[in-house]
Amino acid sequence: MTAHAGVSLSAVSSWRASFDDDLAMWDRLGVRHVGLSLRKCEDVGLDVAVERVRARGLRVSNLVECGWCRLSDTSTWPAHQGRLLAAVDVMRALDAPILVLTTGPAGPLEWEAATGALARVLAPVIPVARAAGVRIAIENTSPMRLDLSFATTLRDTYDLAQKLDVEVCVELNSCWAERGFAATVAGTAGRLGHVQVSDASIASRTTPDRLVPGDGDIPLGRRLRELLVAGYAGAFEIEMVGPRIEEEGYEPAIRRAIARTEELVERAASGSGR
Repeated sequence: MTAHAGVSLSAVSSWRASFDDDLAMWDRLGVRHVGLSLRKCEDVGLDVAVERVRARGLRVSNLVECGWCRLSDTSTWPAHQGRLLAAVDVMRALDAPILVLTTGPAGPLEWEAATGALARVLAPVIPVARAAGVRIAIENTSPMRLDLSFATTLRDTYDLAQKLDVEVCVELNSCWAERGFAATVAGTAGRLGHVQVSDASIASRTTPDRLVPGDGDIPLGRRLRELLVAGYAGAFEIEMVGPRIEEEGYEPAIRRAIARTEELVERAASGSGR
């Protein structure tokens, strides 16, 4: 079984906090392995963000919150492409391996046409990313969030990744209950780029409403084990957002999440995930 890259913490888990607030909190919690938000980096300036992350010696697992364009409107493509190319520059500077994207909304386009449009959007970005040692991963999203993506199952996201020749970000909160999860991740083994971890309550009718791992209904130990068996070697990244995280407060929720996720991953790696 392939070794994994440990547990990381996404800046999305402190959604409303600023870039500098995140840095201060990570210092207090002793967090050294993080996923960055492009949105937050842009707020302070990309060069400033790179300098401050470097100064702390943080290990960066990925960059997220890169936005999207309207796939049915080519006039929106250039600005988005420019933003992604700037993100790649940040990642090159920080030796960060994975750029995590959502597809953007398909709008009036059918799935196949939206795939073709996304391929054209990413055409100038993918070769630049590869030259910089950056891998692109497409994240599966909830079918309740068609404003974010048309890739709403893990299987569809894998099909899309194959067509684009990129990787998959497994957003567990959105795919944990899919039929044949273990078989799907086993089949995607060569394209498993990133994994986002949180918990969910099946009674919730709110989106997003992610929970601290262990607080909800996802069989996380089993799912993490299946990912490891499939050969996943990246970070298991805590990405929580929603009203329960806001109510508890970022720092206490994150502190609990780190302890629980580290335990879950350790048990999964030892073969006792359930």
